[in-house]
Amino acid sequence: MTRVCFAGVTGWTAPPILAALDAADDLILTAGVSRSAAGQKLSQVTTSTSDANVYATVADALDASEVDVLVDYTSAAAVKGNVWTAVRSGVHTVIGSSGLTADDYTALDRLARDQGVGVIAAGNFSIQAAVLQQAAMFAVAYLDRWEIIDYASAAKPDVPSGTARELAETLGAVRMPISAVPVADLYGPPEARGAGVAGIRVHSVRLSSFAVSTEIVFGGTGERLVMRHDTGETPDPYVGGTLLSIRRVAETPGVRRGLGSLLFE
Repeated sequence: MTRVCFAGVTGWTAPPILAALDAADDLILTAGVSRSAAGQKLSQVTTSTSDANVYATVADALDASEVDVLVDYTSAAAVKGNVWTAVRSGVHTVIGSSGLTADDYTALDRLARDQGVGVIAAGNFSIQAAVLQQAAMFAVAYLDRWEIIDYASAAKPDVPSGTARELAETLGAVRMPISAVPVADLYGPPEARGAGVAGIRVHSVRLSSFAVSTEIVFGGTGERLVMRHDTGETPDPYVGGTLLSIRRVAETPGVRRGLGSLLFE
């Protein structure tokens, strides 16, 4: 049995993943993390049937429980401290929270390798989102002009989303897009052209009625190609990719970015 600590048990993403962990015959919840529910049982504050305790911090959970894998679905403000705590404790980690930069992942990779720990981080654990990223990687080998549009709810504080950031960093490692007018040569506020992420323009839209949508637009002379992934109003799409990552995170020390690292090896 793989023993799992889930950080963010009272969050939006948690219910279907906790239910899937309860139903799995090879995985077991041994701890949860939530400041608002600390001191209670998972079964008291979530839909889970587990009698595991909920703790205020990841450090508390790891001190009190046997844990093989930490799953972090917390927030951009909390994820870094949680993940570094787990990896330094020799606990494999699956990261579903946004907020870590490319430099953070470089440092985390070194730490994880030193500790002999596996880390899988994905901006989006949806299999369809992973397919979008794989298709976009194929496309940039032939198309040289593109930008990314990142849509999310009005309340989402982190920009861009983890999905859009991961897509930009992945594509930027393949090639740089051509820009008709360099940002330095623009008239007017350069922010109007979006943020530069790994050399790619990323535009974050934050409005009510959106969940998380990621769009990559390729432009060519007389034509345009648009690839887009839309999430619905439930976190159900993230269940399969999260469980796959829990089961395989211990295979390789160091950081693996994106669900595609498991699906399209």
